[in-house]
Amino acid sequence: MNPILTVTDLRVSFATEDGVVHAVDGVSFEVHPGEVVAVVGESGSGKSVTAQTLIGLTRAPNARISGSVIFDGRELTGLSDSELRTIRGEHIAMIFQDPMTSLNPVYRVGDQIAEMIRAHRDVSRSEALSHAVDLLRSVGIPNPERRVRDYPHEFSGGMRQRVMIAMALALEPEVLIADEPTTALDVTIQAQILRLLDTLNRDRNLSVVLITHDLGVVAELADRVVVMYAGQIVEDAPLEELFYNPQHPYTWGLLGSIARLDEDRPDRLPQIGGSPPSLLSPPTGCRFAPRCKFAFDKCTQPPTLEARVTDAGHLDRCWLTPAEKVANR
Repeated sequence: MNPILTVTDLRVSFATEDGVVHAVDGVSFEVHPGEVVAVVGESGSGKSVTAQTLIGLTRAPNARISGSVIFDGRELTGLSDSELRTIRGEHIAMIFQDPMTSLNPVYRVGDQIAEMIRAHRDVSRSEALSHAVDLLRSVGIPNPERRVRDYPHEFSGGMRQRVMIAMALALEPEVLIADEPTTALDVTIQAQILRLLDTLNRDRNLSVVLITHDLGVVAELADRVVVMYAGQIVEDAPLEELFYNPQHPYTWGLLGSIARLDEDRPDRLPQIGGSPPSLLSPPTGCRFAPRCKFAFDKCTQPPTLEARVTDAGHLDRCWLTPAEKVANR
């Protein structure tokens, strides 16, 4: 099956007063129809910049973007802003982290959904509002005929996120980018949003790019996981492979920081020492080496992202041999 979205050697940098920030540096991955790909990593790893660049939201006078983003056989990086607007929403939609910054507080929720529909479809306002009601119902908002007339502040955080999902699905896109969709929600509401995304993925064969730092969310929803660190992908593997056979020391640290129900509760969860490098002047070799207790001489050279284990679908960016990884993990 051919991928619906192919990202190849994507690089994004921003000129600042302090120098050039290399936010995304050579990122490549694929998303297949109906697949959920989770992009994980610490804050500042380049996850959100990667996601926003896919639909042209990082274009700015101080930005420099190179590489390739191909959606359904069409190159997106060379499109004009007006051409990209025909892609956004209709083919690739995005849910942002905080719905209150995405929803206009002075317009009714139904009017905001209807406005987006009418921007892409030749329908009347009443038809668009009727569709908005159906969309709110499809994402589990009770009494949508009444709630469509409410303002964003009249919804809870979880309900506002459902509104954003409804808006993203209004034009039936093939790809949904979800940037930290459960951040700031309590655990029970998080679970509801994840179940909703899982249902939409299965029922609509919707491809999802899930941006998150929460490996619990990843385990719940993803088919494949892309681990980013300091603007680069350090590991790319199917979900079970990543959890049961991780190959990069950074991934080991992320997994080790999760409390387990099948083990005694530790006094303190393990943590990765040190801090991520500055993206103004990242290390010339392995970017994780300054924080890695397994670093050795060769780590001063930049490792490539490649298959170093038997499974060709499992890529990592580490100079340790497979045997050394098994011994040290």
